[in-house]
Amino acid sequence: MTKAEICARIKEIGIIPAIRVFSESEALFAAGAVSGGGIPVVEITTTTPGAVSVIAELTRFSSDIIVGAGTVFDVETARACLDSGAGFLTSTGLDLSVVEFAVKQDAVVLPGALTPSEVMAAWKAGADFVKIFPCSQMGGPGYIRALRVPYPQIPLIAAGGVNQENAGDFILAGAVALGIGQHLIHQNSIKLRQRERIHELARRYKRIVSDARNQLAK
Repeated sequence: MTKAEICARIKEIGIIPAIRVFSESEALFAAGAVSGGGIPVVEITTTTPGAVSVIAELTRFSSDIIVGAGTVFDVETARACLDSGAGFLTSTGLDLSVVEFAVKQDAVVLPGALTPSEVMAAWKAGADFVKIFPCSQMGGPGYIRALRVPYPQIPLIAAGGVNQENAGDFILAGAVALGIGQHLIHQNSIKLRQRERIHELARRYKRIVSDARNQLAK
């Protein structure tokens, strides 16, 4: 997929599941379960053992799923993830060198930011989206709404503490997508290989995002 196509799909889907687990097999199971539930995009965090190998395997055998690399700390890691087939790079904090590297590689990049200054710096550096993290702990939907006032042109992704109770409010506040981790991919669900439980949660979050967007469209 092209850079423009990946960005369009992320906006369309509106959910980026963050997979942070303890083994390659758990990561592969989680990615398959989430995509099977109707969310064909995943973020494999680099804190997962064998993350680069997982990204390579998923991109090799699952052409219909967008696989990104999360918690990217440096350019070396970013390069390894892109070489393995990652469709986007994201992080929980702002490292301008990673953003600049992604821009040079014509790769989709979603840097993390928290303050208005970081949001502005990320956007000026060439970010495709800016991920506000940890969003819930810093005011939740109200913080997204506040950032949208000075930065209406910047597509913001809400991440950190997004759950079934507040997901719709984040969309109503102006987030173009949601980064969701443990509230979608529970550790117990992974450990017990409860694929249907993840399917059900994926469907619920899809419905929440859809309902919120329908409200905005009225």
